[in-house]
Amino acid sequence: MPYDRPTLNALLRRHGIAPTHQRLEIAQVLFARCQHLSAEQILQQVNERHAETSKATVYNTLNLFRDRGLVREVIVDPKRVFYDPNTGPHHHLYNVDTGEITDIPADALRLSGLPELPAGMVTEGVDVIVRVRSAGTSALG
Repeated sequence: MPYDRPTLNALLRRHGIAPTHQRLEIAQVLFARCQHLSAEQILQQVNERHAETSKATVYNTLNLFRDRGLVREVIVDPKRVFYDPNTGPHHHLYNVDTGEITDIPADALRLSGLPELPAGMVTEGVDVIVRVRSAGTSALG
């Protein structure tokens, strides 16, 4: 699917988001290659094209996109959060050496069961992150 400005404009509107210039620029970076990016990477790429977007605007926009179901957060550790424009069912493979995240199709993993849920609760989803590193590197860094 091409993600030109009219398409992105319509996508944002379908999710109840007013398509401002800065939101469209952030969406363009996120959806152009459908990759997992951190807020800092998004800020850098947006400002390479138009040096007018603040860090606060990027974070606020990403939170809005997340809250409206346009992207999902992938938290690989407490200090590393990525934004994933693929909101369909899938999991992730995280390379701790390179910081690269790749998708794992949902049907490539089988879970044998979930814990009993508290009364009145239902499962919203299950996110699995498989962390890998080169066999030649130390787990401690």
